[in-house]
Amino acid sequence: MNNLRKAMFWDKIDKIEDGAAQCSLCPHNCKIMRDSTGFCGIRKNIGGELYATSYGRVSSIALDPVEKKPLSMFCQGRNVLSIGGFGCNFRCPFCQNCAISMEYGKDFADADYIAPEQVAALAKKTVSSGNIGVAYTYNEPFIGYEFVYDCAELARKAGLLNVVVTNGYINREPLEKILPFIDAMNIDAKSFSDDFYKGLRGGLEAVKATVESASKRCHVEVTTLIIPGENDSDAEIAELAKWLASVNPEIPLRLTRFFPRYKYSDREPASRDIICRLADIARKHLRNVFY
Repeated sequence: MNNLRKAMFWDKIDKIEDGAAQCSLCPHNCKIMRDSTGFCGIRKNIGGELYATSYGRVSSIALDPVEKKPLSMFCQGRNVLSIGGFGCNFRCPFCQNCAISMEYGKDFADADYIAPEQVAALAKKTVSSGNIGVAYTYNEPFIGYEFVYDCAELARKAGLLNVVVTNGYINREPLEKILPFIDAMNIDAKSFSDDFYKGLRGGLEAVKATVESASKRCHVEVTTLIIPGENDSDAEIAELAKWLASVNPEIPLRLTRFFPRYKYSDREPASRDIICRLADIARKHLRNVFY
C-alpha cells in the first residue's frame, strides 16, 4: 500500500507474541497482532510495526461555515476547509455519519489521497473565500492522528487555524502533543453516564479529561446529541452542565436533535420541545447554551 505512515504512540510487546504491538493513542490501548488492526480498524500491525493505513485517505473535503462544525463562539461568519477520513474508535448505534465512520478493515488504496502539503496549500488558497484554516471532522479525526498532526503543523506554519471535531477519546500524551497546534475543538459529550459510554465501547472519564485539558489550551465547545429515552433526562443534563461549569462556565454547550440514523433508524427524532426544556436546565449552570 502506497503512502503508508508509521504510527505514533505504540510499543512492541514481544512477551505476548513475536511482533505484537501495543497502541497507546486512545484508551482502548489495543494489543495488535501481526496483520491485524486495532479497534479503530485503521491502525495496522505490518511486519511487527504499527502503521496508520488511512493516512491521507479522505472521504470528503469541503469549505464549510464554521458554525456547521458546530462552533458557536469561534470565528463566526467565516469558513473553514473541512476534511474527513474513515473509521471511529466508538460504536455509536445512532451514528450520524455511519457511511464513513463505521468503515473498518477497509483497503484505503481506492480512496482519494491528499498529502498534508496539499491540504495546507488548498487551505491557504481559499483564504480569499473567507477560510480561516483546516477542520478535521466528519469521522473521528484522532484515530488518524498522524495525518491530523502533520496537517496541523503545516497549517500553523502557514498562519492558518486548526479545528478538531472529536469524541474526545484520546490518551493524555498524544493530546498534549497536538494541542499546541489546535485553536479550537468541538468535543462530543455523548452522555453524562459511564454506562451509556460503555455501550458505545468508550468511557466518560477519558472524555472529561480531554475537555479539561483542551479547555486550558484552546477554545473548546461541547455538543450533546439528545436521543429520546437515552440521554434526555433533566437530571443528566443538569449534571453535565454543572460539571462543565466547574471546568469553565463560559464553555459553550450545544444540544442537537437526534434524527433516525444507522441502527437507530426506527427511532423517533428528538422534539424541539425537549431540546428547549433541556437548554433551559443547562442555562442554570452555563452562560452559553445553544440548540
